[in-house]
Amino acid sequence: MIKVVRGNPTPEELAAALAVVQARAAATASAAPGAPRPPEGWSDPSRIARRPLPGPGPHAWSRTYWPA
Repeated sequence: MIKVVRGNPTPEELAAALAVVQARAAATASAAPGAPRPPEGWSDPSRIARRPLPGPGPHAWSRTYWPA
């Protein structure tokens, strides 16, 4: 059961919200139990690497996370 707690949504807004909830539930239900899920975007380590990491060499470790 879905209950509107605050606001006064239009029927179209409710239909859109319900469609999103149903699509998410269907996607979760269709996944094989025990199958690995793809990683979420927020946990992707490449999103924090704004530029290529420095190559090996002296003091390369100190240039890993600090701006050049």
